[in-house]
Amino acid sequence: MLNKALFKHIDNSALIVFRICFGLLCFLESVGAIFTGWVKRTLVEPDFTFNFIGFEFLQPLPGNGMYYYYAIMGVFGLFIMLGYRYRFSMVMFTVMWSATYLMQKSSYNNHYYLLMLLSGLMVFLPAHKYASLDVKLNPKLKSFSMPQWCSWVIILQLFIVYSYASLAKFYPDWLDASVIKLMMTAKRDYMLVGDLLQQDWLHYVLAYGGILFDGLIVPLLLFKPTRKYAFIVSIFFHLFNSFIFQIGIFPYLALAFSLFFFPSSSIQKIFLKNKPYYNSETVIIPKYKTPLILGFVIYFVIQIGLPLRHYFIEDNVLWTEEGHRLSWRMMLRVKNGHTTYWVQNKETGKRMNINLDNYLSPKQKRTASTKPDVIWQFAQHLKEDFKNRGEDVSVYVNSKVSVNGKPYKTLIDPEVDLANVPWNVFKHCDWILPSKED
Repeated sequence: MLNKALFKHIDNSALIVFRICFGLLCFLESVGAIFTGWVKRTLVEPDFTFNFIGFEFLQPLPGNGMYYYYAIMGVFGLFIMLGYRYRFSMVMFTVMWSATYLMQKSSYNNHYYLLMLLSGLMVFLPAHKYASLDVKLNPKLKSFSMPQWCSWVIILQLFIVYSYASLAKFYPDWLDASVIKLMMTAKRDYMLVGDLLQQDWLHYVLAYGGILFDGLIVPLLLFKPTRKYAFIVSIFFHLFNSFIFQIGIFPYLALAFSLFFFPSSSIQKIFLKNKPYYNSETVIIPKYKTPLILGFVIYFVIQIGLPLRHYFIEDNVLWTEEGHRLSWRMMLRVKNGHTTYWVQNKETGKRMNINLDNYLSPKQKRTASTKPDVIWQFAQHLKEDFKNRGEDVSVYVNSKVSVNGKPYKTLIDPEVDLANVPWNVFKHCDWILPSKED
């Protein structure tokens, strides 16, 4: 039964068309980051970046290096789309995208994380076996089929993403639509729809529509009687998000996933009319069956487990941010903060306030005012900076943070020297003050 579910060969039209769409979107994401100024604001202008903790060895290239870096990623995106040296191009894009993702947190985005995961999965998928330059150069590669697991890994990944996104919305500030209201306030000047976005009834539609969409879209796409209706709703949902929230390629990538839910015969007739349709019940058990299954089991256990870790960490993740990243907690809250840093010379006792403008970009300042892990990292940076000047200092923070428009409360214990405390990955840092305490 398991062998048939995983290794029965099915028509590969959906995967071939998805590869073309995926490669094009990788290209647009890469070159778009250059032309929109994202690379400049995030990786070129700042004096340093806030890496994912443990990945400090990943640093932006000097000078114009990051422009070339993203241009090369764009080339690999085109190679993926064209199916040219597919495996190599897919591996290179995955490595390069993962590196640039892990080297900065100021522009953390769940969609960037998803692109990293999908790129890694695509390395193992035979997406270059038709309509590719690889096949043109080596006709022996041509195939009209793929093992069924190729579809299931994509669908399961999507199910995990959307399910956790829905589950995360079950908290008071989302259910009373106050979070949506705050988000829409910033959109009041939008042409044509600005006033509409301020309507209370729409806030509730968006709040509960988001829960229902995320929670039901994968099952509804899998269920034949509801598939077309779910796809129509999906088009509206993702285009709305693209226009209102301007979240790059993700809405279009999400729509491309729909290829795996429709019958391959339909995909073949619409997009690959010259391709023979593969229709067989052939089951081919590969020699690498055991490591393949084991590898995907480990991968998906991690994917299911990571988003749950915040339940085992003290206090509310909305406040502490501990367990927030890599957990599909998408657009859940609005945080504002006022944070001041000062250093104290351990030998003389002299204190000095830190002018953040001397160290951080505007986006980095916002992050270093509300995110405890980034606050801790900046404290380490200040300690190292003063050490290079010949001073041994302690670093203290006065941080006031508001979550979802609520009154400002003290986030970090101002009596703790953040330069000399550890960061705990899987447990609570007690220098983050309780969310219910002022």
